[in-house]
Amino acid sequence: MPLHKLASFDPNYKETFGGDDVKGLELYTESGTKVGSVDDVLVDDEGKFRYLVINTLHDSTNKGILLPVGLSRIDYTQKRVYVDGLSKEQVEHLPEYRDNIVVDYDYEEGVRQAYRPTQATYNRDTYNYQQDANLYDLSARDNQTFKLYEERLIASKNRVKAGEVTLGKHIETETATVTVPLEKERVVIERVPASSEAVVDSTVIDFQEGEIARVEIYEEIPEIRKEAYVREEVRVKKVVEQENFEAQETIRREELDIDTQGDLNVNDRK
Repeated sequence: MPLHKLASFDPNYKETFGGDDVKGLELYTESGTKVGSVDDVLVDDEGKFRYLVINTLHDSTNKGILLPVGLSRIDYTQKRVYVDGLSKEQVEHLPEYRDNIVVDYDYEEGVRQAYRPTQATYNRDTYNYQQDANLYDLSARDNQTFKLYEERLIASKNRVKAGEVTLGKHIETETATVTVPLEKERVVIERVPASSEAVVDSTVIDFQEGEIARVEIYEEIPEIRKEAYVREEVRVKKVVEQENFEAQETIRREELDIDTQGDLNVNDRK
């Protein structure tokens, strides 16, 4: 499994750890003896700390070595890294680490053999760090894992009241005109001279005073009334219309930047 330097794996690792920086922290034994300082960190493809790159100070000489992270305790508050014992003999037997070193399986095995309490042999094709859990396991607080985040748009619908339609009635008045033909009787009196002046015997004529002829006169008068009728019906119903709403938003995605130094065999596996 290829390993990466901390800044190569995540150029913004300080922000990832909330401003804390393991690089530059001084290395002490649990008894309080300073034995070196942290120059860098090697992480795996998942971003888990595997080794601290240590610049040791034994016998006033500097030697770069790899310290499996499970043997350390990082204390950002005191700005120190504590190691549970790091003897001079271990430092002498450890392979020296330089920036141009290719950290392959054979190199890691040389490092592990110096720290293992007993000698062990593993299959290089099936080896994983859990087989040396005491060298690589950290508590949840200390174990550093990088997570790459990506934003995505989530669309949902919420039913809200857009308005309402209220129907009511009111009365409007207007003057209407209707024409009704009426019949009215009238009396027409015609006096027509006799066609001949025939002589009538006055002895047989009964002259009477006060004789009356009655003619009844009729006329029509209008009768106007109002009646109500259904002019039209208003039906109210709701229909649902569907439309597509398209939203555009800028979303972010974190991509992995890998920067290697030296002749390293790096495989970026997804």
